[in-house]
Amino acid sequence: LNEAWRIVNQAKIKVIMTKSKPRLLSGDTPTGKLHLGHWVGSIELRVALQQCYECYFIIANVHAFTTRAEFPKEIRQNTFEIAIDYLAAGIDPKQSHIFIQSEIPAIAELTCFFSMLLSFPRVMRNPTIKDEIKHKKLGDNYSFGFLLYPVGQVADILSFRPSLVPVGEDQIAHLEMARECARRFNQIYCGVDPQTKDEDYVTSGGLFPIIEAKLSRVHRLVGTGAPNANGTLAKMSKSLNNAIYLSDDADTIRKKVMAMYTDPRRLRATDPGTVENNPLWIFHEIFNPDKAWIAEAEDKYRKGQIKDVDCKHKLVDILVALTQPMRERRKIYEQDLGEVLKILKHGTERANEIAEDTLIKAKAFMKQDYFKRLVKLEP
Repeated sequence: LNEAWRIVNQAKIKVIMTKSKPRLLSGDTPTGKLHLGHWVGSIELRVALQQCYECYFIIANVHAFTTRAEFPKEIRQNTFEIAIDYLAAGIDPKQSHIFIQSEIPAIAELTCFFSMLLSFPRVMRNPTIKDEIKHKKLGDNYSFGFLLYPVGQVADILSFRPSLVPVGEDQIAHLEMARECARRFNQIYCGVDPQTKDEDYVTSGGLFPIIEAKLSRVHRLVGTGAPNANGTLAKMSKSLNNAIYLSDDADTIRKKVMAMYTDPRRLRATDPGTVENNPLWIFHEIFNPDKAWIAEAEDKYRKGQIKDVDCKHKLVDILVALTQPMRERRKIYEQDLGEVLKILKHGTERANEIAEDTLIKAKAFMKQDYFKRLVKLEP
C-alpha cells in the first residue's frame, strides 16, 4: 500500500496547510455483494484514506435500474448489502459518509444539465458502454437510461467537487468524461480560459475541479476460474461465478480456493508448473505479504517440488485472516439493521448538504437561480 500511504501523506500536508480535510468521493452500483476484486480495486484504499479525507461513499442504486429496472426489490436488498459490506470492510461511519444516490435530488438535476454539455457521439465513445452491452449480452435491448448513466456518473462525482476519486481501471473512462464536462462547464459558465492548466481551474474562477484518477495497487483481479478460449483469465465477477466475496465464511473461502484453477498440465507433484497466468500465484502475489515465501515457492513450483494443495492451503489461511475482522464487524451490523439505516440516513443528510451547495452554485453560474429551496429527510 505504498501508493496509499503516499496519498495519505499528501493529504496530511494539505490538512495542516488548510486546516481542513480534502474531499474524497467513491462508490459502487448495488449489483450484488462485494468481492476481493472490489477490495483490492478500491475499498482497501478507501479504508486507508478515510482518516485524512472527508470521505463520501455513494451507493449508486439509480444506476442499477439501467439494466435491472424489473427487479426493484433486489436493488433495494443489494443497497443494504453494499452498506453492510462497506461497514464490515472497515469504512468508519464516524469518519466517513455512506449515502444513497436516489435520495440526492441535486445529482439528478446536475445529470440533466451536464447532458447538455456532452454530445451523444461522445457518450457513445465511452468504452464502458460497449463493454457493458457485450458483457451483459444486451444487443439492442437497452434503455435510454442505460446510455445516460455515464452522464449520471459525471454528476455523481462533480456534485461533491472532490479532490480525489479512487477508481478501478474500468472506471477511468467515466472519470475522463467528468474531467471534460468540468472543463466545459467552467469555460462556458465561469469564464475560465480554455488554456488554463487543469490544476488551476478552481483558483481561476471555476466551480468544478479537474479531477485526477487514483488507481489502486491492483487494477484488475482475475477470478478463480480457467482462462477463456483465447487464453485470457476473466475478471472476478458475480455473473461468471468466479468470485470470493468479502462476506464468505472460512469454509466457503476454503472450498473456493481448493477448487481454484491452476496449471492443468501439472498432473503430478513432480511435474513442472507454470506460475504465469495461474490464478493461484496471481492471488499469492497480491494477497500474500510474505514475498520471500512467494519467491521460494514459485521456484519450487516451476521445478515440480511443491504441490498445488500446499500452496492453496497457504492462500486459504491468508484470505481467511484478511476477511476475519470483516466477518466480525458484519455480525454486529447484521444484528442491528436499524443502526445501518441510521448510518445511511446521516450520511445521506450530509451528502445532500454538499450536493445542494454545488447545485446552488452551478445554477448561479448558469443564471438559473430563481428561488431557494431546502432538502430535508423526514425521520
